[in-house]
Amino acid sequence: MAEGNSTRVTEFILLGFSVYREIKIILFLLILVAYTLTLLGNFGMISLIWLDSRLHTPMYFFLSNLAFVDFCYSSSIAPKFLETLLTNHRSISFYACATQLGFFLNFLISEMFLLAVMAYDRYVAICSPLLYMVVMSQKVCMQLVLAPYLYSFSVALLHTVVTFRLIYCGPNIINHFYCDDVPLMVLACSDTSLKEILIFIFAGFNMISSLTTVLISYLYIVAAILRIQSTEGRCKAFSTCASHLTAVTIFYGTLIFMYLQPKSNYSLDTDKMASVFYTIVIPMLNPKIYSLRNQEVKNALWKAIEKCYVLSLTNLKR
Repeated sequence: MAEGNSTRVTEFILLGFSVYREIKIILFLLILVAYTLTLLGNFGMISLIWLDSRLHTPMYFFLSNLAFVDFCYSSSIAPKFLETLLTNHRSISFYACATQLGFFLNFLISEMFLLAVMAYDRYVAICSPLLYMVVMSQKVCMQLVLAPYLYSFSVALLHTVVTFRLIYCGPNIINHFYCDDVPLMVLACSDTSLKEILIFIFAGFNMISSLTTVLISYLYIVAAILRIQSTEGRCKAFSTCASHLTAVTIFYGTLIFMYLQPKSNYSLDTDKMASVFYTIVIPMLNPKIYSLRNQEVKNALWKAIEKCYVLSLTNLKR
């Protein structure tokens, strides 16, 4: 972290969105609803998978971890964002800013690689169905989940330490609604070349390696599906990965739009709107995508609702 006499800034100001008060209230309500649905949806998904023994399979084990990451990912950004919209209290302490950046990077990178792990899981399920439970053993599943967590924690810690060892001696207004690397580097008084190199190396590696894993897995999946003779068999095989493919398309599509657009088209306002989408909206959408497009999850949900209904009736009769 920053050293005592080197750092004059003790807090930052999150500029957020420069809009009228009426629009801020509407934005606050929209974000509040989205965040509430994110918490309920992801916590509900985790609970459903944990309670229903029929969902104790590798695919749902990875899905429960994705729900956990979405839960934490959104929670690292949304509460402070809601506070700034409601109270206009825009300040965030130096160390709170560092903590927010660390958590944000940690869970963003975890999500990338969990989606890649889930693509590999679908590849094994469709291309080697008879060996699926052997290949995706409990030990392997734990390793495939722990690896992204450990890697993302290490990378997030490195980036956070390097960012907050920079000297901030003047302006402290972050032109964003949360603490992010690029807006923070603009405020630094010291040389940011090391940080820029780290961002280039790790952002490139994370995006390319995770997306390549997804693409290669789906190339094999498509090839395997096309070899299936019956239309019913093809539809059944495709339905097992349709939810994941939808989630991957939305997540990577947003990141590619943000980071691969030409500099001439870059706009901070566009960047902020895209950030709202992948920090607030995507974590809200994922539980809906997996529940609405997955018959097993829907069956488990109806079973849980019926069980709660029966229990409530029993309690009323007493």
